[in-house]
Amino acid sequence: MSDKFLGDDVLDTVSESLAAGWVEAEGGKLGKGARLAWQESVHNLLDELISILFPGCHGGSASVPCGDTRGHVRARLSDAAVTLQDQVRLALEYQCDVDRCEGCQHCSDCNAHAGKIVSAFVKALPSIQRVLQNDIVAAYEGDPAAKSNMEVILSYPGLYAIIVHRLSHFLYGQSVPMIPRIMSERAHSVTGIDIHPGAQIGDGFFIDHGTGVVVGETCEIGKRVKLYQGVTLGALSFKKDESGDLVKGIKRHPNVEDNVVIYAGATILGGETTIGAHSVIGGNVWLTHSVPAHSTVYNAQPSPLIKPSSGSKKA
Repeated sequence: MSDKFLGDDVLDTVSESLAAGWVEAEGGKLGKGARLAWQESVHNLLDELISILFPGCHGGSASVPCGDTRGHVRARLSDAAVTLQDQVRLALEYQCDVDRCEGCQHCSDCNAHAGKIVSAFVKALPSIQRVLQNDIVAAYEGDPAAKSNMEVILSYPGLYAIIVHRLSHFLYGQSVPMIPRIMSERAHSVTGIDIHPGAQIGDGFFIDHGTGVVVGETCEIGKRVKLYQGVTLGALSFKKDESGDLVKGIKRHPNVEDNVVIYAGATILGGETTIGAHSVIGGNVWLTHSVPAHSTVYNAQPSPLIKPSSGSKKA
């Protein structure tokens, strides 16, 4: 279809306005945003990394050659590492531009820095895989409907969310800009489970059903913790500075110690709130203060109102 019905003057005016608006929104530096990796590229890379952790289970139609799992993993890992380094470099360069605007004088070789980050990431993958194997076992043992570990790997949204978190959390710990959040929001959009990459989560973590779960950036979760759908581990309030801007980098979200179960719809808020080990938090509980270890917390049972339907007949 031809664009001539618009007219060159309309196209010129609107294009100039859109380009200027984008430059202004990006801080006045043309092209900073254009150099970033595309969101889709990060999504594709994430899928590739998951297929490397679980060969033959994820990753589209690519099958593992019989008897050569090692060679298959090595080839895909090599390609993924190159792609990740390129995307980390782009993210670092973007952040470097932003920091320079604020007077940063500590710019280094972003490509070399990206290489060091990706090297550390690749070396960490076996330990990440071992932790994920504990998460898989926790899901299988914690859900009577699970028929096998493989079923958990292939179909459980809670496991997918924690796989993504384990990967994004490492990159977050390396201070990689943006990419960890793109990864975590990919899992959020796919599963309805929102885990910030900054959250610290121990081994054997299981999210049952999962939809609506929120885990905030400064949460610290111990080992063998189980959450059900609709659980929120969030901030109680947001502090502001003298200028009215939000204060960032402070502890805002709760701690959950080892062997805790939190049932559906529970909301636990605040950076000073700690759920003691071996506690059970009932459904729809609202907590803004700590509870000691071995606690059971639940709401008083309401009295249900039962009325006959309008169509019922009297005896």
